[in-house]
Amino acid sequence: MSLLNSKPEIDNTWTLFLDRDGVINVESVGSYVTTWEEFKFHNGALDALRMLGHLFGNIVVVSNQRGVGRGIMTMEDLREINGNMRAAVVENGGRIDRVYASTAVTDDDHNRKPNTGMGLQAQEDFPAIDFKKSVMVGNSISDMEFGKRLSMHTVFLTTKHEPFTLPHDLIDEQYSSLNEWAAKLIPAELVG
Repeated sequence: MSLLNSKPEIDNTWTLFLDRDGVINVESVGSYVTTWEEFKFHNGALDALRMLGHLFGNIVVVSNQRGVGRGIMTMEDLREINGNMRAAVVENGGRIDRVYASTAVTDDDHNRKPNTGMGLQAQEDFPAIDFKKSVMVGNSISDMEFGKRLSMHTVFLTTKHEPFTLPHDLIDEQYSSLNEWAAKLIPAELVG
């Protein structure tokens, strides 16, 4: 089966790993989302999370947040943003089970994607996670590499970069948005 057509049969034994900036919310390219007021959901992201919440057993966010390590924002700022994001998702009928953030400044930190620390922490917190039954959705090659290092199915969103030519060693599928991927994954009759 070619990579272009390799869509796994997903059910509630699967885990969804999501990057945050550029996937759930509009990314501030070249800068950071430092306050809740700056956080803007991508069009359709709340609907996508509602749909995906019915399909996946676990949904976790794994996000590099170097702005904290650089002192541009505080850990409290990050907690407030992530807490408000999760509350808004729940209000819309979706869920995010846990948010993991790497605040490391250096790329060699084991938690900073593409390194696998946040994935391993998620598996420790949710022992049912099987990486071979997991999907990583992100908008950077480091997200895709993180997913592949843990044997996940990878979905690349072109919210920041031009589409890649498929097949690609790190990318199994690519879409323009989380909502587009969710709509392809979940039959219209199940969306309700």
